[in-house]
Amino acid sequence: MTLYHFGNCVALIYLPYYFVYKYSSLSEYGAFWKCIQAGVIYAITQLCKMLILATFFPDGSVTGFGGFDVFGEFLKSNVDLIDLVGLYVVLCGIPGRGHIKILTAGLGWAGAEILLTRFFLLWVGARGAEFDWKYIQKCLESNVNVINHITVAALVWMWSRFDAKKNYSQSISAMLLACSYKSYVIDLISYWLRIDTVTSIAFKTFITLILGLSTLRLYVQI
Repeated sequence: MTLYHFGNCVALIYLPYYFVYKYSSLSEYGAFWKCIQAGVIYAITQLCKMLILATFFPDGSVTGFGGFDVFGEFLKSNVDLIDLVGLYVVLCGIPGRGHIKILTAGLGWAGAEILLTRFFLLWVGARGAEFDWKYIQKCLESNVNVINHITVAALVWMWSRFDAKKNYSQSISAMLLACSYKSYVIDLISYWLRIDTVTSIAFKTFITLILGLSTLRLYVQI
């Protein structure tokens, strides 16, 4: 039973990534190794973020809204802006048309995230003696994250286009900031309103879809 639960979690978390790669023409362009390169840059970016947090930012001591570390989490959100630099480096190293660059960077970035942050969690926890819904929730949240990473990759790509920045620079910059601070704001609201995990994931999904559709509209216009 425990192995069956682990298999369900693995399928739920990894199959959507496979389907995106398989049916988005990435397989036809041989983008697998570019996705791997994006994952390597993701790992390097996360290492840099950890070093910056450990070196320059102390542990947050200001708490509020049910013990939520407001100041500390805000500092972490600022450091998350380094992800934009990492995605820019990834996009610069991928040849081809715009949508291929965006999908390759976003999928590789998201795939590295679930591999480094979810696999060992599932391997240790989902194979436990008792069933726990939290692992299903983690898998669903990872599926939302792939939409978010592709959205951010599209925004970074549009921001890097000098011809697009003239007319849409303010909109693109605002969307990038919204995506970067989205998790912080959602966590703050969840603690403030005492929202349960399922509702918080649903709220995050709703906000991610709005940002994704807004980004798609900008992309079509550009």
